[in-house]
Amino acid sequence: MALVSVATLKAYLPEITGSSADTELTNMINRTESAIARYLDFPIADSGTTPVLTEQTYTLYLDGPMNDDPSVLASPIRPLVSVTSVHSDPNLVYDSSSSIGSAEYVIDKQLGRLILKPLTATSSFDVGYRNIKLVCVAGYSASNPPDDLVHAICVWCSQLQRGKANQGKDSITVRDSTVKISKRTIPEEVKQLIQPLRNYGSIL
Repeated sequence: MALVSVATLKAYLPEITGSSADTELTNMINRTESAIARYLDFPIADSGTTPVLTEQTYTLYLDGPMNDDPSVLASPIRPLVSVTSVHSDPNLVYDSSSSIGSAEYVIDKQLGRLILKPLTATSSFDVGYRNIKLVCVAGYSASNPPDDLVHAICVWCSQLQRGKANQGKDSITVRDSTVKISKRTIPEEVKQLIQPLRNYGSIL
């Protein structure tokens, strides 16, 4: 399920009426959201084939906690909705003996972090290649997505929809005048809107 509905996108495309283009617009939304998810460095979910922005289950293998605070584990995806399990195991077995119970940490959902409780945690986060296995649900709620993200998706979708007739062209001729077509890259407005939402490690 996408974050943006066809009805929402049509508000950005007032020239489109009726439902004949609904399937085409649905496909455009899915492709655009996937492109933005890839731009923000979302990985492919456990059951997926392409990055998406909506809430999904991920199995992540991490090399350790934050360098400046060994009690904090930063998920590479945010927002972090829930944690199914977390293991810290230098032997890479990830069995019950290396499991860190939910009573030992708190979750910062917006920043995507697990913080060990200083007074009650008996476990620690090991450091080493794939020492930590994190199974979690992360991404944005389809029922209540951020307004700026919805706007960014609709801005890019509407631009792509209107430019379909000239796809692959560098310029067009109108009334004996040649007009250069802008490159079909992610609009600067969209970049500015989604930059604060980038995941850790992504380079924009």
